[in-house]
Amino acid sequence: MHLIGKPSTITQLFGIKYPIIQAGMIWASGWKLASAVSNAGGLGIIGAGSMYPDVLREHIQQCKLATNQPFAVNIPLLYPDLGAIVQIIFEEKVPIVFTSAGNPKTYTPLFKQHGIKVVHVVSSSKFALKAQDAGCDAVVAEGFEAGGHNGREETTTLVLIPAVKKQIRIPLIAAGGIATGQQMYAAISLGADGVQVGSRFVCSHEASSHMQFKEAVVKAGEGDTQLSMKKLVPVRLLKNDFFNQVAAAEQRGADEAELTHLLGRARAKKGMFEGDLSEGELEIGQVSALINEIKTAGEIVAEMVTEFNACVGLIQPI
Repeated sequence: MHLIGKPSTITQLFGIKYPIIQAGMIWASGWKLASAVSNAGGLGIIGAGSMYPDVLREHIQQCKLATNQPFAVNIPLLYPDLGAIVQIIFEEKVPIVFTSAGNPKTYTPLFKQHGIKVVHVVSSSKFALKAQDAGCDAVVAEGFEAGGHNGREETTTLVLIPAVKKQIRIPLIAAGGIATGQQMYAAISLGADGVQVGSRFVCSHEASSHMQFKEAVVKAGEGDTQLSMKKLVPVRLLKNDFFNQVAAAEQRGADEAELTHLLGRARAKKGMFEGDLSEGELEIGQVSALINEIKTAGEIVAEMVTEFNACVGLIQPI
């Protein structure tokens, strides 16, 4: 077991101090959050999924001005204007790319030709192997607890991490249900080389998510999130009026067309970015039940480091 601050495969791969990666969440992960996490010793990620190409370029340029540490961009491979996004990544010389929601073989070889490190987000050992075969430098294995879009397998992080670890040779980053140093210690004990943290950073001052959404996350308790819309793309949501509408539609057997119509356009923006807590889509993880305060990104990283180090040597042999 390595102590925080000492080299690991993830810290060496990315050139960072701590193996703590901030997830590239839509409507939350702009340059302010990414640069703050990178400046604190983790790896900050700009979430391109909710940005037009010109907006992404601006965030990358602002991030470069705000930090001299490594940072990354997360790209959902189902993005409608993917070619323009990829071109901006090349032109702005982004050093690290996290990809999700698509086939890693599509762009990984091209990214590697440009000297970019590539990490793909997966929900199973099968997809982890595909990412490894595609040439990815690492994978993020995201458990069922995670917020936002999720795997259909519903495998929890506690089961997923050791299962994936047995199958791959490349570094493994654990995600889903991780917001504290104790949870990070558990993930690394299971075989992870680092952790990706989403929900905890949503409730940071630097996150671009709406303050009303942040406050709703802080107030959330156990059972206040649930996986929804499995007939479309499974997504974990904070329960609200919109969630109840979806749940009622699913209960009566609504098909994909009806659910798509109910979802409409810009529903996630309405909830997470504009603060409509009734009709908006509020993507957040189960770990929201453990988040009780809005803090700076730097405070979150430092707290996780302190908690992790407190765990080292705490568990005595049986």
